[in-house]
Amino acid sequence: MKTELLSLSIPLLFCAVALPAYAAQAMHDVAEFITAKGTEERLGPRPALKLDSLPQPDESFPTVLVDTGKTFQTIVGIGGALTDASAEVYAKLPADQQKKLLTAYFDVEQGIGYSLCRTNIHSCDFSSDSYTYAPPGDKDLAHFSIEHDRRYRIPFIQAALAAAPQPFKLFASPWSPPEWMKTNGSMLHGGQLKPEFAETWADYYGRFIHAYEKEGIKIWGLTVQNEPMAVQTWESCVFTGDEERAFVRDHLGPALARAGLAGVKLMIWDHNRGIMYQRVKAVYDDPAAAKYVWGAAFHWYVGDHFDNVRLVHEAWPDKNLLMTEACLGPFAADRVQGWSLGEAYGNSLIHDLNNWAVGWTDWNVLLDEHGGPNHVGNYCFAPVHADTRSGALTFLNSYYYIGHFSKFIRPGARRIATTLNDDRLLASAFLNADGRVAVVVLNLKDEAIDFKLWIDGRAATTNSPAHSIITFVY
Repeated sequence: MKTELLSLSIPLLFCAVALPAYAAQAMHDVAEFITAKGTEERLGPRPALKLDSLPQPDESFPTVLVDTGKTFQTIVGIGGALTDASAEVYAKLPADQQKKLLTAYFDVEQGIGYSLCRTNIHSCDFSSDSYTYAPPGDKDLAHFSIEHDRRYRIPFIQAALAAAPQPFKLFASPWSPPEWMKTNGSMLHGGQLKPEFAETWADYYGRFIHAYEKEGIKIWGLTVQNEPMAVQTWESCVFTGDEERAFVRDHLGPALARAGLAGVKLMIWDHNRGIMYQRVKAVYDDPAAAKYVWGAAFHWYVGDHFDNVRLVHEAWPDKNLLMTEACLGPFAADRVQGWSLGEAYGNSLIHDLNNWAVGWTDWNVLLDEHGGPNHVGNYCFAPVHADTRSGALTFLNSYYYIGHFSKFIRPGARRIATTLNDDRLLASAFLNADGRVAVVVLNLKDEAIDFKLWIDGRAATTNSPAHSIITFVY
């Protein structure tokens, strides 16, 4: 079926979300920004709330209660993935649409201020072809080259960095070692790393990081293997927990240290929440392996299992948690206005952050009118789609739902205590480094809900429309 996005485009409301709109609020005034189903409001401002003294909240009236004096984890950032697919689509856009896209994602005042991004180490499913940086048999990596990436991906990441007021953090993930390093002789369909290539593969990560640094792109973090339990039709490689532990302990950790990259944030797992406790235990309970690991990465597929995220933190509070991939699919042009797309993001962001995640990244930042390109037809949704025939951009409501977090919860923010006395709402709150408090309230219900926002003994009454998300800034 021919897909068509032109008639479904949603305009950006940049002027409505600029930071000056709340930067000069009077003391005890709370700026309010809303996105709501059945309205034109997309990160739109509502009249400021006036907080009045209310030392004791009313248990019988719906209330979101915030204690700014009790802080938890520090936020690293919120953002999405700069993949080959996103870069290829970006390259096909007219210059004015390229600028619009970068402003929308990376400008804090006129856009939603992405501060943490992911990219792939050689090809993944969201590449137009399978490729590596080293030819078959190049065990010493004498011919290692990132020339392939210079066509689309490197210029795209460089342009994104230039558009960001402050450089965002970028981490990288491999989907598979080169086919000649694997037991199945293919980058696709799973397979495993051959033991005789463990040192070569470990050195490969460092070569990638140094090569990107020469292009002016700093790699902040690294995951060991994307989805190590998945045998996919696209690039994939299976690691058991014991194999990941041994690879980190005996090869990758030492290789990064030898390459002068001990400061790169190394993350294990990078798969779903379901068995993440058991997988991280395999590494964390071995001090010789755990010493190299900054934290655990996880995805949102195959069930929510939010309690598992919290349990990992409680068991290993010195390690970090980062949500590294989320997307919805399969792509269908008639679903781009579906409200559930954005709500899935709002629900996951609140639960993951409330359960100790220090950051959150979506998958592709940009895809075309078919939900690609993708060399195995694994098409999905992105927060922004481009019609490559006309250059028109379509902003899905998922863009705005993510923006309710990424724009107002900045790197260095601390999560603060937030409780509710009504199960119909979800909420999370953060204290930014500049002293501003951001409170996000999510309503997934079919009914509007009047509630009080109560912050440190002061409160105001407001309303949450059905299927809406509100960010309050104080």
